[in-house]
Amino acid sequence: MKKYTILLLLLAAGLQYSCNEDLDPTVYSSLTTTNGYQTKSDAIAAVNSIYGRLKGPAVGDNFSYWATRHFALTDIATDLGHCQYGGDPGQLSLGAWSSTNGLLLEDWNAMYKLISNANNAIYYIGKMTSISDAEKAQFISEAKFLRASAYMDLTDSWGPVILMTEENIANPNYLAQTPPTSVEDIDAFITKDLTEIANILPVNYKVNSIYNSNDVGRATKGATLTLLAKLYLRNHDWQKVVTLTQQVMDLNEYHLYPSYLGLFKESNKWCSENIFSSLSDANTNGTELLNHFGPIDHPVVQNRWQYYTVNWDFYNTFGDEDERKQCFFPEFEGTDGLLHKQAPSLGAQPPKGEFYMPDVSTRKYADDETTTYYDGHSVNILRYADVLLSRAEAINEISGPTQEAIDLINQVKGRSHAKLLVLSGLTQSSLRDAILQERGWELFYEGKRRADLIRMNKYDVLVNAYHLRVGEAALIKMPQNKYYTYPQSQVDLNPKLSNADRQ
Repeated sequence: MKKYTILLLLLAAGLQYSCNEDLDPTVYSSLTTTNGYQTKSDAIAAVNSIYGRLKGPAVGDNFSYWATRHFALTDIATDLGHCQYGGDPGQLSLGAWSSTNGLLLEDWNAMYKLISNANNAIYYIGKMTSISDAEKAQFISEAKFLRASAYMDLTDSWGPVILMTEENIANPNYLAQTPPTSVEDIDAFITKDLTEIANILPVNYKVNSIYNSNDVGRATKGATLTLLAKLYLRNHDWQKVVTLTQQVMDLNEYHLYPSYLGLFKESNKWCSENIFSSLSDANTNGTELLNHFGPIDHPVVQNRWQYYTVNWDFYNTFGDEDERKQCFFPEFEGTDGLLHKQAPSLGAQPPKGEFYMPDVSTRKYADDETTTYYDGHSVNILRYADVLLSRAEAINEISGPTQEAIDLINQVKGRSHAKLLVLSGLTQSSLRDAILQERGWELFYEGKRRADLIRMNKYDVLVNAYHLRVGEAALIKMPQNKYYTYPQSQVDLNPKLSNADRQ
């Protein structure tokens, strides 16, 4: 890829990312590398512009990356996601994507825009003389955390990608066609960054001399340790996962929220389960999550698109006692006068007055209390339940089933009143399957499913099994489908991004 395609030598208008009180952002004027980076406020605006890239550039275009579109890559293209429409999301739902899929390009661009903003901030804040060393270290550490998070998502999706850092700003070569960097080298790069900034970022911002406010939503020590644990989890470095998750737990900063349904309500902007989240404020800097996830023809959650749903097979795996099963719209009297429900069998035709929904919408980002078009739902990118389940997985891979691993899983199950696991009779293999199932129930549409399936060598097995059961083709082949095809427009710019082994 020619470097000028992702090196954006400007700063987007920064949004104050202080997520306390009413969440009203302070909007700074547009900054460039010429008139910016003069004051502490400039540096904060530069850092805030990186956080803004988690959602999208502005209201009116807030549907990229963690604001909606990323879930097409991470959940729709798995055994639990579904899209009844054609086009780009429909391709992913069928496992039939290609290099021209627009959602692949959108996610790629969104991540590299974030990385570009981060690289600019790291480079130019590092040269500032008007702020203290402590302020400089804080701001650069936040930028490095966000950059590491984007590279994790990029490598999850595409494996080897173009590694761009602040060094490319110091020594630009805009016409270079750079070969992709191996996943191992990118992992080493972000591991070094995360290890260093874990000793700089605070546990929280309750008493913070730099921001002078409780800026929940910013990168913290706990978020950094959790992201690093996720990296080691991906690489099957189980002992390091155990060590890092213990460090996160020892911070005594995080706890499971009492109610699974309440955790995702628009009114619950932040709680003790949040480790790192993309926060929004309805209309002011809202997202389009509700529009994509909300049900069609619902009498309360109206005028929504039902693009991102779960398939009935997945919905039916929940126990009736599990509160998480209430996180859907499985049956309702529609505005069209029909009873919307699940078909009793595959291919059944509905009687008069009924409509058999091809899939089921989730309440996770479409609760009944939301009324605005640009909703204010938080997206929990890293949360404590994932830490507990990741630790249980690592312990099982090291020692097989243990009471500690079972207790960790049952903390998550217990919160939702789901049937608890018992140690007796479990093997390492059966507990691994139980953990994968639990992660699906707990973390659906939180950007984790495809990575989980690939890590546990179940991507082709479970996705193809679902498609075959509903009469569709089994299209997933491993290892070539471990990574998505590079967006064709990027291959055209840089032929060193080859899709030859990914078709």
